[in-house]
This record gives sequence, structure tokens and C-alpha cells, in this order.
Amino acid sequence: MNKILLKQLLTEYDIKRNRAIEEAKEREEKFLEVNPKIAEIDKELSKISIDASRSLINSTPEEKEKILTELKKKNNNLIREKNNIIKELFKSTDYFEPNFECKNCKDTGFVQKAGKSEICSCLKQKIYDIAYNKSNMGNLEFENFGTFNIRYFSDKENKEKYKSDISPRENMNLLKEKAKNFIENFDDPQEKNLIFLGGTGLGKTFLTNCIANELLKEGKTVLYQTAPIMFDKIFDEKYGKSNESDDLENNILTCDLLIIDDLGTEKVSDNKIEELFNIINTRLLNQNHKITKTIISTNLTAQELANTYTMRIASRLAGSYRFLRFFGDDIRLKKGKKEI
Repeated sequence: MNKILLKQLLTEYDIKRNRAIEEAKEREEKFLEVNPKIAEIDKELSKISIDASRSLINSTPEEKEKILTELKKKNNNLIREKNNIIKELFKSTDYFEPNFECKNCKDTGFVQKAGKSEICSCLKQKIYDIAYNKSNMGNLEFENFGTFNIRYFSDKENKEKYKSDISPRENMNLLKEKAKNFIENFDDPQEKNLIFLGGTGLGKTFLTNCIANELLKEGKTVLYQTAPIMFDKIFDEKYGKSNESDDLENNILTCDLLIIDDLGTEKVSDNKIEELFNIINTRLLNQNHKITKTIISTNLTAQELANTYTMRIASRLAGSYRFLRFFGDDIRLKKGKKEI
């Protein structure tokens, strides 16, 4: 992992965490100024605890039990009264809690799992975005299901032209539903990975970004790489040609969703074919003890994939991937601007 990048991000996390805590403190102070009853309750809670501690020092076991029972009763009553006042004003008792950007790690960048400290998915995603995704996923704000415009796709059937009995619009509606099903069942080990087949400008990138958007909202990590750049970076790291230590291959194998775009545009070699098999196979075998999914996008046909990447890879794809074919006319020409 790039230690310099990690250090910079952790500094940013410290700043925003401290800011959230300070803002919560300011909210509470302002609230107490105009709601002295809450301050009185807090004082009483503190006083009860101190008095109880003193009483417990020389008490018998029976007396201690009685004191603790009475303490619990008084505390609960006061806390209930306090929460009722806050609810009446704000409809929620978490008004005084810090508004952390990430609820899982509370903006520390780390979470505890099985007694061990692990990097939170939010921090992983920030690392992925800076190191890998920035140039590839820059349109997520504009490319999502909310901006999905089915009218760009023709509603005219043309079996000879499209090699299908349905129109591009009907096909895209079907692909959209399959994409949503993929998202909803992401954590189901039986849910297949996706492979998008079709030429440029047919909506593959747009639909990929729609999926990425939704999974990012759910706290999943998404790593996006074009095939040519991915292979070059992996081999640069393996053979010491890179001055950075991003551990790209490990991130590729362990991220929740891996998106490999433009497969087939790289210069194919035996090493790259073997690397591709390793990536596909490792993620399928769940060797990292977590559910991982992959989306592959390519201009090649299913048969061209088999011819290019050997039957061993084709077999893995056929068994564990759902093939979604995009067809129609180049949307970019219709829009006259960005690729959809």
C-alpha cells in the first residue's frame, strides 16, 4: 500500500473526525444554554453516581445490591426524562452525537473485526479512487439510475441489423433490470458475475457506473481498471518496474466489486492470459473468505473471448458469469456529447 497516500488520508480523517466531535459539542453547549433543565438532569446524574460510589465503600453485599438497584432506577428515570425533552424538540435523541461521515468507523478509518483492527471500506474506497478510479469513474455523479434515459435507445426492431427479436430499447430495459437484480443480490454467493458484450457507445460504461453508484452507497468497495492499464501495472509491480507500492494485485483480488473495462484491447500474451485466469479464478473461489463480484466489459463476442483467452477462461466465464449483450446505435452520436 502507498504509505504516503495512507498517511495523507488518515490526517484528513483525523481532521474531519475532530470537526464532527467539536460541532456536536457546540450543539450541546448551545442547547444547554436555552434548555437549563437538561443541564440540571446531567448534574443530577453525576451527583447520583458520586453519592452511590461513596455509599458502596462500607456497605454489606445486601446493601450494595439495594444501592445499585436504586441507582439504576433513578438513572433510568432521569435519562428517560432527558430523552423525552430532546425528542419533543428534535424528534431524535442523537442530536448531540457527532455526525461522522462514516458510521462504521466513526471517521477513524479502521473497524474491529474478530478482535482485529482492519481498514474500513470507506478508507479503502478513497485509496482506490485516488490510486485507480479517478480517471475512469469521474462521471458517477451524472451516470446513475436517476439519470438513465431509455429514450436514447431505439424502439424499432430490426432482426437483421441487431441479431435480435427485440428492439434496443426493450433490450436495455431488460439489462437494466438484470443490473438491479445483481445489486440486490450482491451478497448472495449464487448470484453470477456480469460480462457486458457490445460495441462502443451502447451503454456498457453507463450501466457499469449505475451499478457502481448503488454499491458505493451500500459501503461496498469498487475498483475500476481498464484491461491494458491493469495488466501493465500488475507486471510493473511484479517485476519491480514501478516506484510505487500500491499492492494493486491484492486490491484487485480482494475488493468487493472489480470492474475490468475494455478487455480485449490490450496486447494479449501468455502472461496476461495467465494473470486474467488467476484474477477470475481467485475471486470465484472466494479465497479471501468474502463475497466478491466482477463485471467485465468488452467489445468482443463470446466466441472471440474464447478464441482469445483460451477455453479454460471461457469455461469459467460460461459457468459463473451472466452474459449481457448490448446492441443498437452509438448513443454518443445521438447525444452529441459524452459517451453514455
